[in-house]
Amino acid sequence: MADTVIHLENDYSECAHPAILDRIARENTNARAGYGLDDVCGSAAARIRVEIGRADADIHFLTGGTSANLIALAAFLRPHEAVICAEQAHINVHETGAVEATGHKLLAIPTTDGKLTPAMVEVVYAKQTDEHMVKPRLVYISNATELGTVYTAGELYSLREQCDRLKLLLFMDGARLGSALAASDVRWIDLPRSLDAFYIGGTKNGALFGEAMVIVNESLKEDFRYLTKQRGGMLAKGFLLGHQFDALFSDGLYLTLARRANAIADGLRGVLEARGVRFLARTRTNMVFPILPDAWITKLRGRFAFHDTERVSETETAVRLVTSWATPETVIAEFADCVNQL
Repeated sequence: MADTVIHLENDYSECAHPAILDRIARENTNARAGYGLDDVCGSAAARIRVEIGRADADIHFLTGGTSANLIALAAFLRPHEAVICAEQAHINVHETGAVEATGHKLLAIPTTDGKLTPAMVEVVYAKQTDEHMVKPRLVYISNATELGTVYTAGELYSLREQCDRLKLLLFMDGARLGSALAASDVRWIDLPRSLDAFYIGGTKNGALFGEAMVIVNESLKEDFRYLTKQRGGMLAKGFLLGHQFDALFSDGLYLTLARRANAIADGLRGVLEARGVRFLARTRTNMVFPILPDAWITKLRGRFAFHDTERVSETETAVRLVTSWATPETVIAEFADCVNQL
């Protein structure tokens, strides 16, 4: 490792967990039906239904996070309906206007930690007063958020109560759901109880690619496959997604990988805390947001690759460090050596 840059830019730099690669290699020449209508997708969906405690949930395997968000919101909303989200939301900042390109306005509200509260939802909802404006219909949240923060079970249920009161849908982007579950009191069974639909991220938690969309609200299930196909999200070799999620939901692997990524991030966080570093957001997930002097950043980039988040002062920048299931534990000691020399 001494002669290579250590990658802390994201949690999808590596290909996939060996259990997934082994599964695909073992099944490589076994022919199956296409478009997710195969036995292995059926097995993966059954495992997910058991995990979340909902035998009636519809499970759809999709290729990626942006595609999952776009397809879901296109399917769930009528043309005049809009989405309430945090200003930092992935759909608002990092998806090239994909949702708005489908004709659905995003009603974004500033937050300090990337999380929505019932009061925030009320504020946005109250501003849309009549048919001359778009009609709020769905609340979008992500867990973990773009700032690495997580919702508690109580916060999810409070949002659910507010959405029920205002007749709004509640949808969760779960690109980093494993990390969020491993860092909070939210259990799998809390998700279908508090949400109308959500997806389980695979791309950022050990899969080659792919997300599992879970729909529990009966009114949202009809024709979802039609919208998936129309929006380019239906994979001909759907069994590739099935193999991956079948492996991830065998023997608790999905949360095992997330806990490991979180643990490595905790180690990096501890190194920075020991040096008195401030943080843009306090997290316990696999994302760390330290505020560092520019001189530190220049020197650290000689050994580590990471992204800037935002300029904080004339001499300081908040950066983002992200660990994955495959980040070696030795990275903590190497990071400590570098930081302690600054």
